[in-house]
Amino acid sequence: MKTFSSEDWLVSKIEKKPSTRKPVPPFTTSTLQQEANRKLRLSARETMRCAQGLYERGFITYMRTDSVNLSEQATRAARECVSSMYGKEYLSNSPRQFNSTARNAQEAHEAIRPAGEVFKTPKETNLTGRDLSLYDLIWKRTVASQMAEARLTMINTEISVGDGLFKSSGKSIDFAGFFRAYVEGSDDPSSSLEQQEIILPNLTTGTFLEVTNKESTFHETKPPARYTEAALVKVLEKEGIGRPSTYASIIGTIVDRGYANISSNTLAPTFTAFAVTALLEEHFPDLVDTTFTAKMESSLDEISSGNLEWLPYLETFYKGKNGLEVKVQKTEGDIDGKAYRQVDFEDLPCVVRIGSNGPWLEGTKIDESGNEIQAKGNLPMDITPGDLDIKQVDQILSGPSDLGTDPKTGEKVFLRFGPYGPYVQLGNNDQDQAKPRRASLPKELKTDNLTLDEALVLLSLPRLLGVHPEGGVVEADRGRFGPYIKWIKNENESENRSLKKEDDVFTVDIKRALEILAMPKMGRGGQEVLKDFGKPKEFKEKIQILNGRYGVYLKCGKTNVSIAKDTDLEKFSIDDAVFLIEEKLKNKKGSILKKTKISNKKTTRKKKS
Repeated sequence: MKTFSSEDWLVSKIEKKPSTRKPVPPFTTSTLQQEANRKLRLSARETMRCAQGLYERGFITYMRTDSVNLSEQATRAARECVSSMYGKEYLSNSPRQFNSTARNAQEAHEAIRPAGEVFKTPKETNLTGRDLSLYDLIWKRTVASQMAEARLTMINTEISVGDGLFKSSGKSIDFAGFFRAYVEGSDDPSSSLEQQEIILPNLTTGTFLEVTNKESTFHETKPPARYTEAALVKVLEKEGIGRPSTYASIIGTIVDRGYANISSNTLAPTFTAFAVTALLEEHFPDLVDTTFTAKMESSLDEISSGNLEWLPYLETFYKGKNGLEVKVQKTEGDIDGKAYRQVDFEDLPCVVRIGSNGPWLEGTKIDESGNEIQAKGNLPMDITPGDLDIKQVDQILSGPSDLGTDPKTGEKVFLRFGPYGPYVQLGNNDQDQAKPRRASLPKELKTDNLTLDEALVLLSLPRLLGVHPEGGVVEADRGRFGPYIKWIKNENESENRSLKKEDDVFTVDIKRALEILAMPKMGRGGQEVLKDFGKPKEFKEKIQILNGRYGVYLKCGKTNVSIAKDTDLEKFSIDDAVFLIEEKLKNKKGSILKKTKISNKKTTRKKKS
């Protein structure tokens, strides 16, 4: 690398250009989902659930829209907010109107905005948490749409050093305009927001600079970033795939069916996604073409407007010359399902096979005699094709790693890999022996440098902390969802509480454990758990009564059932809970549940008319 230690640094050129930035339109369903994901880290489904609640309580207008237009009432209210809060100099010269750029935009409703003739400021709403954050976002974007343009000066500087040339760019904000209220986020994590000035020293052409410090940096081109939910929604809208009301369900389906994992706000395709996509691309390429859904949306629009008959359209699609029925019959005998349950890698000495219990590795390893033999190993369920590297493959195919001997028991300690990730095990897993003690590895511990001492600390769990004043014992342990406190009341009854961030599962004492147990029990979504029935025999998930934002309800996995306000929860039994859950599963539309009322263990149902 060339050095410039003895060269003079001369300011050879300074270029200043005035620039303006216009405010972006008010929110549509798509842009609200994108911005809430960027700024609030809300999924599309969470955004729509939260927006639905705000709409139902009268805080915002209808939240399923592809229109960027504001009514005269809304425009007037937004401009009044600008004048009163920022001053008339921040108001645009005339009311702004925007045009939608989305394909197949129907624009049946106006843009998403605060409800009413006068906009309530976020402080005036008395909202809290996510509701407040989302309303604040909608309020700012709506108000900013009627504000003046921001005026900036872009500065480009060239500095000559010998026969080399360095360039520096910056900007200054001359008038903030709509930046005072709102700046749109970006899908590029390295980009800066517009309101952040990049200030350069006051330089003059022809002057020499005094160098106080020099630092060389290396730039490496990175692969394209993974899709975030915001970026995916943007593509769906651009390609005309789906409608504003379907974006959240599309992404939710992708995640729920195991085609992608969400990690650090990005969507990573799974092995299942690779297998399914390969099968569809080979045998049904037109159905997975990005233009297929967009064309279907256009056809459905024509059907809704009466320009196309729906029955002939469906008959052509299913039973036409190249219809779906014909394609399925042609390929039915040609598809080898086993072949598509395998993912090959060009740069890894293995294949991944996909089964009902998740993916596993198949490859070769070197045995103790130096011979190459076939080997298999479980892949952690949360690992994706992009995460798998040669080091992980070697570790998994090599089988259990011997970390040493436990001095207390004299048994071997092994590092193993299972569906839920790496874990340590005390003793062999022989069928004649009792189930050996195991402990999963926390994320901060790496498998390639795990020591025996670290493994023994993990295997020390569960830790007995002491006796509970009301009877039973209290333990500290780690599970799939992190460290927790367990109060074992008797053989058949126990109660758990997650540890707080500031607590350490290996050092927490009985005093702190009792404080945590005294706190209201919270569900995974942050709701207070009023009653926990555990797992009935016929259910895979436990049943709980939670106190949510809209009242008390039953939760069993992903199934939620409202409970009548006058229900006596003390007398509400597990039989009552099972009945309601089963009714919900039988009647997915909830028609019977809405007419179901439980009070004092008695169930009454209105007869259908």
